[in-house]
Amino acid sequence: MTRPPLVLLPGLLCDAAIWAPQVAALADIAETSVGDLTRADSIAAMAAEVLRIAPPVFALAGFSMGGYVACEIMRRASARVSRLALLDTSARPDPPERAQLRRDLIALAERGDFKGVTPRLLPQWVHPDRMREPEFVATVSAMTLRGGREACIRQQSAILGRPDSR
Repeated sequence: MTRPPLVLLPGLLCDAAIWAPQVAALADIAETSVGDLTRADSIAAMAAEVLRIAPPVFALAGFSMGGYVACEIMRRASARVSRLALLDTSARPDPPERAQLRRDLIALAERGDFKGVTPRLLPQWVHPDRMREPEFVATVSAMTLRGGREACIRQQSAILGRPDSR
């Protein structure tokens, strides 16, 4: 029996590690792949790259920034998406204070203080109970460092330029 394809889209500074538990849990029922959203500098370019390598028809799940990309995929090629899950994301553009925080994080990364970005983001991303789990925090921190400074700048800029998906 063929397993249906499922494309998983990670959030800001996340990679396939964020989806590892789901990939393992779904192995018997879905052929999963995780999109790489670290190389493009716009949500549109991220969506185009995912669509370029995705199967002709696939289920799609987007987490946080991956949800912004999933919305763009739906605008471009909704007929290719058999199912859609949007997790911890928003169709709305950033409010002014959130956009300013993103610009501040870009400036911090551009100054070369990239390691300073992760401690600022973790409390926003992770429930306080999980922040008391050193192994979990280390896993998330390592993932963001793998993404790197340039990906951080590209992704934050892409998020700032994303369309209103309402």
